[in-house]
Amino acid sequence: MVVWVVGDATVNGSETGTSFRQALYFIEIGFNLHDTMIYEKDDYHIPTSNRYFQTFEFMFVFSKDAPSTFNPLVEKTKGYKPSRATTVRQPDGTKKGMKYEMGKEMRKKGNVWFYHVGYMKSTSDKMAYEHPAMFPEALARDHILSWSNPGDLVLDPLCGSGTVLKMAKESGRHWIGMDISERYCILARKRIAAARVPLFT
Repeated sequence: MVVWVVGDATVNGSETGTSFRQALYFIEIGFNLHDTMIYEKDDYHIPTSNRYFQTFEFMFVFSKDAPSTFNPLVEKTKGYKPSRATTVRQPDGTKKGMKYEMGKEMRKKGNVWFYHVGYMKSTSDKMAYEHPAMFPEALARDHILSWSNPGDLVLDPLCGSGTVLKMAKESGRHWIGMDISERYCILARKRIAAARVPLFT
């Protein structure tokens, strides 16, 4: 599985469309676009005069074949109350059972994920803020838990401040990270060294 998180820049008044071009390129070289997800955030500080505030980035999930691992995250069903399965009326007047179960206290999350971001919200590691474009730890953790199992290998080819690697370690996964910046590699090593080791894997 490949999880590719990307936002679009605005150049000369136009969004670049980089996200779409990169997604299409993955498809051109043989990947399946398994899921198109949204990373929504509560921190948007870039002023805009003639467009809405940009509050999200795309998270594309690619695979070569059917995913070998999927551990869906769940959330409490809104307005939950026990009930029986329900039906919907068909065009010919007959009734057919709904495709999903009703009355479940927990349900699989949707593919729009919301995270608090910004200073001491993306992470409590003060040193991590030496990097200008850091993902929230919770975002990295949620994808690692979704698409891998304990003992699996997680690769981050653009590891930056080491967020993905730290969360892989804390989730009981093996990890490999790389970056062209020696400064950020040093930063990532420090964060990984301070990461908690899970009691159970």
